[in-house]
Amino acid sequence: MWPRIGGLRTLALGTPGDLRTRLNTLVLSGAKTATAGLLDEYAEEAEELEYVGERLALVDDHDTQVGVVEVTGVEVTRFAEVPWEFARAEGEGDRSIEEWRAGHAAYWARIGTPVGDDTEVVCIRFRLV
Repeated sequence: MWPRIGGLRTLALGTPGDLRTRLNTLVLSGAKTATAGLLDEYAEEAEELEYVGERLALVDDHDTQVGVVEVTGVEVTRFAEVPWEFARAEGEGDRSIEEWRAGHAAYWARIGTPVGDDTEVVCIRFRLV
């Protein structure tokens, strides 16, 4: 299970260090309103998908809450079918869906979970509360 803070599931973006700090900064500035995860990770952690209206505690490298987001949308789709509109909402500066896919594929490969076109991705949209 993922950690909880005050009854809220935590949202730990990216990997600890510079990446998590950058992603949290994007969320707190309002530039990042979406994030993607792998459906297999939910099964591995015995977690259910987020749901619209759920609030999540955004955490830093030390699992300290730095903000709260409210889920506004959840969709599971194949990696090859993640739409540009969603990728752009991640706010990470990708200039095309191809760039987003290449960056995310490289990230997941680095952390030991390579993806292919048919890998199921959980696309979560949220707003800062």
